[in-house]
Amino acid sequence: MKRAAFAIHPTPVGDALLIFSDAGLAALDIIDDGDDVTALLLGAENRLGMPVEHDEQAAAAVTTQLDEYFAGERRDFDALLDLTGTTEFGTRTLEQITRIPYGQTASYGEIAMRAGKPRAARAVGSICATTPISIVVPVHRVVRSDGSVGQYGRHPEAKAFLLDLERESTD
Repeated sequence: MKRAAFAIHPTPVGDALLIFSDAGLAALDIIDDGDDVTALLLGAENRLGMPVEHDEQAAAAVTTQLDEYFAGERRDFDALLDLTGTTEFGTRTLEQITRIPYGQTASYGEIAMRAGKPRAARAVGSICATTPISIVVPVHRVVRSDGSVGQYGRHPEAKAFLLDLERESTD
């Protein structure tokens, strides 16, 4: 039976729950003190269709890249992504988001156009809010059309932190 792996890694915006399948990084979620990690893991098991077991070694390459990113030494991630459970439009949207250059932003509407559905800005917002992979897929770089930051799932303060970190590293 295939198995997936998970690890928890500290970051400046909170502990990151990382989940990996054979295909790549399947989830990176910032967890809160009140989060039920067991429930998050069960959700990942359901989405991936396989059990998820603790394995720090499986996360080593990505945790190193996260540490480099937060130190201002890395601008791009090279982890393979497992987008199992993502719709075709969701996959196209997330691919377009990964193309936003470090330190820059794009609006929800711009991403919708790039993903082939110019009138789907709200759908892009939903995809950003529900993507299982944050930071590595830089959904924090997607902002409102007026340039305001907008939300970031349950962590709008983390979005502002990440945008500031990237701006400071490019100055």
